[in-house]
Order: sequence, then structure tokens, then C-alpha cells
Amino acid sequence: MSRIRAAYYDPDGTKYGIPTYWWRGAPPGYATRRQLRAAGLRPGGQPIAAQILWRGVGGTRTAYLYRLDLARPKRTATPAQLRAIDAALTARRTCRVCGTVRPYCIPRSLGECVDCAYPEGASA
Repeated sequence: MSRIRAAYYDPDGTKYGIPTYWWRGAPPGYATRRQLRAAGLRPGGQPIAAQILWRGVGGTRTAYLYRLDLARPKRTATPAQLRAIDAALTARRTCRVCGTVRPYCIPRSLGECVDCAYPEGASA
């Protein structure tokens, strides 16, 4: 075991307060939030069970781990929530000046679509 790995190995949690492992050194049964999401799960209110520490850009990096046996299935959006999201995204793509629904989000810095903001560039 290298010195760097040994510095981040604390399975009892005496040094860091919670069980700590090095990069790719966590035992099976733990997962990060991204790994849970990829598996269709969520932490479900459980506390952080362990952490991974590694040396990265800007200092020591941390990834928190959750227990897989306590994870719950990911919640799905209701039809009303999906309609609300669709309406909000459509509003972000609708120009306030010409009323056209664009295939891109209207830049907030302009407040209108690019064709309305720069009419001389649209015809060229």
C-alpha cells in the first residue's frame, strides 16, 4: 500500500469520523449518488455511510458513499410535473418580441431571440 493510499485508509472511522477509503478502495455494498442514480436508486434519507478521499486538483477531493441495502427506488415525475416542466422549457424558447418558439433557449442577456436582437445579421 502506497503512502497516499495509507493516508486515506481509515475503515474504522477513528481519524476522519466516518469510514474512509482511497480511490477505488471501497468495499462492495457502497455507492456514490451518481452510481445510485445510474442504478435507478436514491439515498432515501439515509446518512452518509462512508467516504472516499483522494488527491486531486486543488487539494484533497471527497466522494460520499451510501449503503446500497438502504437505498430506495428513484421517484418518477407525475404527469402534472412533466407538463409543468414542458411549459417552462417552452417559455424559455419563446421570443417575447416576435413570439416564435425557437429550437434553442433565448439568451437572458438579450431578452429576445438572436434574429430579433441582430436583424441585420439574420438576412446575411
